[in-house]
Amino acid sequence: MFEELYKKGETAGEAAERLMELIRALRSENGCPWDRVQTHESLRRDMIEEAYEAVDAVDRGNLVDLEEELGDVVLQVALHSGIAEELGEFSFASVMNRVTDKMISRHPHVFNVSEEKNDPNRVFSVDNVLEKWENTKRKEHGENTTTQSMQKIPKNFPALIRAEKVQKKAAKVGFDWDDVEGAFQKIGEEAGELLEAYRNGDQVNMQEEIGDLLFAVVNAARFLNVDPEEALNFTSDKFIRRFGYVEEQAIKAGTRPENMTLAEMDKLWDDAKRMEK
Repeated sequence: MFEELYKKGETAGEAAERLMELIRALRSENGCPWDRVQTHESLRRDMIEEAYEAVDAVDRGNLVDLEEELGDVVLQVALHSGIAEELGEFSFASVMNRVTDKMISRHPHVFNVSEEKNDPNRVFSVDNVLEKWENTKRKEHGENTTTQSMQKIPKNFPALIRAEKVQKKAAKVGFDWDDVEGAFQKIGEEAGELLEAYRNGDQVNMQEEIGDLLFAVVNAARFLNVDPEEALNFTSDKFIRRFGYVEEQAIKAGTRPENMTLAEMDKLWDDAKRMEK
C-alpha cells in the first residue's frame, strides 16, 4: 500500500515530497493513532527538544548525530506543515517559498533587489549587513518602536538568551552603559538589594532581585562578548565534572557524599580544582 515510501528521493525535491507523503500516510485514517491526534500546540515541546538536540550534536562535533538530529527538526517542520495543509492554512511548499522569499528580501547586497549593489563605492561589512537585516525585519513585522521589537522576542526562549536580545535592542538606541564598569557596578548594586531582601525575609522581592541580578550579569557578559548561555552551561559541566570526582573518591573510600561532612567534600572539591589546572 505504501510501496512508494520505501523509494529514496534522488533529489532534494523528491526527498521532501517523500517526507510529506509519509506525514500524510501517518495522519490518514489507517495511519498512526499518535500522529493523527497531534496539533501545533501538542508538538511545541518536541520542536524545542529536537532543536536543542541538533545544537548538542554541533557542540559535540558529531556529524553523524547532526545529520540525524537535523532530520528530526525537519520532521517537526513537516508535521506542522502536514497539519496546516489539512486545515487549509499553509503547506510545506509555502513554508519553503516563504523563507526563501524572506532571505532574498533581506540580502539586497547579494540578490540586487535594490540599487545599492550597483554603487561601486559601497563596501558591505558584517555590521552594516546585520543592520540592514534588522531594519528589514522590523519593517516586515510592522515594528515601529524598539519596545514592539522587544515584545516580539519569544518568551519561551532560554531566559539568558532573551535577556541578552532585549539588552541589545536597547543598546542600539543608546540606552546602555558607557562601558563594562557600569555593568559591574550594577551587579554589585543588585547583589546588595538581593541580600537586603533576604535579610528582610521578603520572598516576593527576593525573586525580583534575583532576576535583576541575573539581568545585570547578562549585561556584563554582553559587554565582554561572552555568550551567557554558553558560559553558564560551561560552569554547569565543570560542576558536574568536579562533583563526579568528589563522589568517585568518596566511593573509593567506602562511603558516599551524603555520609560526609561539608568540610570533607570541600577538600575533595579543592583536589578536583587543582587537578584541572
